[in-house]
Amino acid sequence: MLHTHDPKVADTEAFAKVLRDAKAVWFVGGRQWNIVDSYAGTLTLREFHKVLERGGVIGGSSAGATIQGDYLVRGAIAGSEIVMTPEPEHEHGFAFLRRSAIDQHINTRNRWDDLIPVIKKYPNLLGIGISEGTAIVVTGDKFEVIGKWKVAIHDNTRPYQPWEKPYYVLSSGDVYNMKTRAIEKYGTGSPVPPPAIKGKPVTEH
Repeated sequence: MLHTHDPKVADTEAFAKVLRDAKAVWFVGGRQWNIVDSYAGTLTLREFHKVLERGGVIGGSSAGATIQGDYLVRGAIAGSEIVMTPEPEHEHGFAFLRRSAIDQHINTRNRWDDLIPVIKKYPNLLGIGISEGTAIVVTGDKFEVIGKWKVAIHDNTRPYQPWEKPYYVLSSGDVYNMKTRAIEKYGTGSPVPPPAIKGKPVTEH
């Protein structure tokens, strides 16, 4: 296990060099701001990005999932119930998944709507809310949902009716293209016709 709370340590060659041979990195849960304070702006963070650049894998659960986004959801020191931090130094994640904002525990903690204000303020971002026991596996510009529950997609480029929530839900096996903002396959593996993607929001299935 590689761990420190001290950014001075994380910025040293002695600490970060083990990552040069790493093929995968896993971030455990905790508090998002704590991960930022430990690694932001350090040599270790640069080595994390190099793991991805050479084809490695980075994953995480809970706060370890949120830290991978561009905007840092629930980064406030005061508590995880604060979705958008007032602290500028805790607004940014590590951007392993660029132009995204990631939330978690959306089913067990009833956080389905919590990314709405984030995407309203930052409409260029893609909001990704992940349920417990569920994950997205990212390859290039696409990801596939795996696990037993749902992923909520907050996409500001998509039209919604006034009575609809401004997000839609993906299930296990669904494949989503983050560049085109389109569902490419449902869990059955059957391609989704373009009109079905663009014509109306996709609801839980």
